[in-house]
Amino acid sequence: MKRIAWVWLFTFPWLAAADEIPAPVLPAGVGVNIHFVSGHGRDLDLIAAAGFKFVRMDFIWDSIERKPGQYDWSNYDRLLADLDQRGLRAILILDYSNPLHEETVTSPDPLKQFPRKTTASPRHAESIAAFARWAAASTRHFHDHHVLWEIWNEPNGNFWSPKPDALEYTSLALATCRAIRQAEPQAAIIGPASSGFPWEFLETFLKSGVLEYLQAVSVHPYRDKNHPPETATADFQKLRALIDTCAPPSRKGKIPILSGEWGYPAHDHGVTPEAQADFIVRQQLSNLLSGIPLSIWYDWKNDGQNPADNEQNFGTVRDDLSPKPAYLALQKMVRALDGYRIVRRLNLPSQNDYALLCAGPKPGQYKLALWTLDQPHSVSLNAGTLAADLSHKDAGPFELTPSPQYLQLGVASP
Repeated sequence: MKRIAWVWLFTFPWLAAADEIPAPVLPAGVGVNIHFVSGHGRDLDLIAAAGFKFVRMDFIWDSIERKPGQYDWSNYDRLLADLDQRGLRAILILDYSNPLHEETVTSPDPLKQFPRKTTASPRHAESIAAFARWAAASTRHFHDHHVLWEIWNEPNGNFWSPKPDALEYTSLALATCRAIRQAEPQAAIIGPASSGFPWEFLETFLKSGVLEYLQAVSVHPYRDKNHPPETATADFQKLRALIDTCAPPSRKGKIPILSGEWGYPAHDHGVTPEAQADFIVRQQLSNLLSGIPLSIWYDWKNDGQNPADNEQNFGTVRDDLSPKPAYLALQKMVRALDGYRIVRRLNLPSQNDYALLCAGPKPGQYKLALWTLDQPHSVSLNAGTLAADLSHKDAGPFELTPSPQYLQLGVASP
């Protein structure tokens, strides 16, 4: 019987690895990007205190393999130990290239777009094989840490050198998946970590057969300040349909989408700090409403103090670790809805008004999460709509604002 179970899991490793994807219960899938490996205990303490449960961090090939075939994981050993101590899990991004195995090319800087010399992404047989060997060895090494392994970062942009190429990236992803599956059958693999929803790129990738190996499809649903988190709903729906079109028959409807990186910078030409605070919470809640079990906010900490610089102002805290409104809003949401899952969205007269019915960990526990995309205004809930779920005398009016509020409801109707 044990041998039969082992063969089953080896043949269908995603059955076991799927357990690594968090349940859609707050705050299990609340995460944040970091840009450090070791020596940042204060950062990690604050991350855990806010209620984050995941961190996402680059797992950089050329910092680990400095001599061919020799891997030094010591810095990441310390990071994973530090995360384990605080009840945090990791998404580690298998990225970038390695001059031991690829040539130097000229490529635009991913953020500033100026030409620069860099190492080409793995696109030849030798470099693809070397990357896959390193990835497989890494998943074996960190077997006990429940890592989500993401293949590359935004390969549809200039993080892929010398220029984006869907077929090149897909070749790397398939080779890496196969190597990982052979070395560590139950490893949880995600990708492609695309910037936005590049439909042609995604279609090439998803039609390749890669969904035989992935536990989830990760995307970065960035949008400008005039398009709040709720506007990603239609893109998620379209992506889900594409995934189901490309998935093996047994996995249709079973491959989740992850929001792997997404934030709004609070700077001179971006959102205000108060709007950033609203968006970090609404991103988590609206993503859960769309069936997205894990959402990573970009970024943990401001990278500098220039109020005019976009890249320096994505953080939930300032560069000195003092909390911004976004940090406090996220912490408030986690405390208010700890252990709650979204049941459904209640019908309100305006599509810009949100009332999410949330069920708690104990029978009869219900709360509402309420906000609006419009200016603050009052709204009354339909008592009949509420009565279908629970007995609650107070149907409003409630004052809706862009900042989510949390309302305790009565016990379930007998």
